[in-house]
Amino acid sequence: MFVGDSMTIGSAGDLTWRYRMWQHLCATHGRPFRIVGPRSALYEPAADAAVSHAYGAPEFPERYRAHLAGWGEGWCHMVPLVRDAVRTHRADTLFVSLGLIDLGFYTNPEQTAGNVHRFVAEARAANPRVQAVLLPVLPNVRILGDPAFAAQCERFNELLAKAVADLDRPGSPLLLASPPPGWDVTLDTYDGTHPSPHGEHRLAAAFADAMHQAWGIGGPYDPA
Repeated sequence: MFVGDSMTIGSAGDLTWRYRMWQHLCATHGRPFRIVGPRSALYEPAADAAVSHAYGAPEFPERYRAHLAGWGEGWCHMVPLVRDAVRTHRADTLFVSLGLIDLGFYTNPEQTAGNVHRFVAEARAANPRVQAVLLPVLPNVRILGDPAFAAQCERFNELLAKAVADLDRPGSPLLLASPPPGWDVTLDTYDGTHPSPHGEHRLAAAFADAMHQAWGIGGPYDPA
């Protein structure tokens, strides 16, 4: 189950990194899998709501478009949703990309890290064997231009790494994915934050490579 903010849900016409990850799993996983979640739509800017199903890749099957992601939503929004989503949809692996929106609008680094702890506890309440790959906050145009905000994001990433280390346990492992090296807002995003097609590949690769290296699931990510 994909859990994320606007970088994960995508907007009308996007391919999304979720599509790239589906392609990767189809090529490397070697056995049947499901992508699950309570939502499937993309964000539609004209409606300011997640009501679009106009994916940039029509061949992306509807049954694999599921997610738990929202435009403008962060850890604080997902904490009350994740238990029911994991239980109802029987999720066993979470790909989580959250934090930027929290720090930008809702919570400071320490409060955001507290929500990470609550999120993991809620997910485990639904499935004690759930596993998760978590991505640190990536640079965006605001981080590059606002030193105070950049410091907040750096602090949260430190706390996220500590949370993953503290909360990791046998039977319910947590992984901290490595940020794509040299993430470039001019190449990897189309507006300074949201992933371009190049960035979609790099986001999918961060999750895929972490999962392959640590758990032997799938294979190395091949952007071709």
